[in-house]
Amino acid sequence: MHEIEVRVRFCETDALGHVNNASYFQYMEEARIRFFEDLGYKIEDKSKNWNFVVASVGCDFLSQAFFNQSIKIQTFVKKIGSKSFTLENMMVDAQTGKPIAKGHAVVVIFDFETQKSTSIPEYLYEGLTQSLIHQ
Repeated sequence: MHEIEVRVRFCETDALGHVNNASYFQYMEEARIRFFEDLGYKIEDKSKNWNFVVASVGCDFLSQAFFNQSIKIQTFVKKIGSKSFTLENMMVDAQTGKPIAKGHAVVVIFDFETQKSTSIPEYLYEGLTQSLIHQ
């Protein structure tokens, strides 16, 4: 499992004083990018094309989060197909471990020249299987 920590910024809250629902998608995006970087993908590295597109994303809100709260975002691979894979995120309070939100993203390998999905490269498949959690 991959893990990062974020601290809630004031601009990520709403008029009700808790984290706005849209902010959770930014947290999951940040976790996804750091996950890919730890697999060896760097945007500036052209030897491994950053050829991912997000086909679907969702989030279930379990409890509120607030300004200045630290949130751990755990990322793991839920499913690997031939052209796509599903990442899951669990967001918890960094101090108490209390669940805050659970999200997912379906990521498709995409050939931007042909504008079609393509097979997961072997080197990515190997990295994904290391983070695969069977539930």
